[in-house]
Amino acid sequence: PNDSTKTMTLGYVGRRLGLFCFIAVAAFSLNFMIPHILPGDPIRERFTTLQGYGGQFKADVEELIAIYDKKFGFDQPLWKQYLRYWGDVLRGDLGQSASHFPAEVTTMLRITLPWSVGLLVTATAISFAIGTLLGALLAWPALPKAFRGSLTSTVPLMMVAASIPSFLIGIVLVFFFVIIWNFFPPGRGIAVGVEVGFGWKSISSMIDHAFLPAMSMVLATAGLYALTMRGMMVTVMGEDYITLAKAKGLKGARIFLWYALRTALLPQATALALSIGHVVTGSILVETVFAYPGVGNLLFESIRSNDFFMIQGIAVILILATAVSLLFMDLLYPLIDPRIRSGQA
Repeated sequence: PNDSTKTMTLGYVGRRLGLFCFIAVAAFSLNFMIPHILPGDPIRERFTTLQGYGGQFKADVEELIAIYDKKFGFDQPLWKQYLRYWGDVLRGDLGQSASHFPAEVTTMLRITLPWSVGLLVTATAISFAIGTLLGALLAWPALPKAFRGSLTSTVPLMMVAASIPSFLIGIVLVFFFVIIWNFFPPGRGIAVGVEVGFGWKSISSMIDHAFLPAMSMVLATAGLYALTMRGMMVTVMGEDYITLAKAKGLKGARIFLWYALRTALLPQATALALSIGHVVTGSILVETVFAYPGVGNLLFESIRSNDFFMIQGIAVILILATAVSLLFMDLLYPLIDPRIRSGQA
């Protein structure tokens, strides 16, 4: 590439990195402010509620509240708490969980995050691949008539599945595949008595337990990807460069993959990056339905128990995941469409 292209590429990367930093700072600041503007004292309310358990915990409630106040500086001005918050975030110290005291938030996240990442990455990749390819084929005019008719008949089913929340699909799957047919286990991440590891028994048990949660998310999102991809492919098929490629006598597979599908993937990839946050929030109830030991189930328990430190810690993870996915897609755009790298788009 020439010097102007290099300059444009460096400028593009620099702008995207700057936007990433701005989004992260703004989101983290909002994450700090929301618990502070809510009325009441969540720590005191939480430990006061737990006083009913009695015993040694009841006698140490005020001491625990004092520990939290000293650690997080709740008796200091808001700006000092804000600076302390940023120092803790940069050090990776997200505080202690009120509902799992004295466990650290980072410890709970290290336990639950691998389960959610494995489930969400697998389900999202499968639904995106199936939905994108199916939507592209639905709009491709060179398909055999019989095959096209079979694909078209799936559109009403995809529309219905896309309108149903994933946790409701999960409940239906539990009813048929667990209660009626007993094909899969009812919940959890691994069978009781099986240790988590890389052995075949452990891996097969984890796949067996993750199949229904993943399937519920795939069924809820694949249809949406397919419908949006079909609309974009219909638009792309009317462009002049597609007509020119056909006039040049290029093979249909090459036109489909390198001219139509590649161009339509740009907005589809944007939708994928933006859907990361929605997929994570949608998995909360899915993990709850299946008692899956992931971040979604942990967030549900934290909200129910008013554990603000755990909620803040999970929010930090969600913010970083969404921001990093958007940054990754921004850096991937020039590879999909060279016009972005050259400043033409």
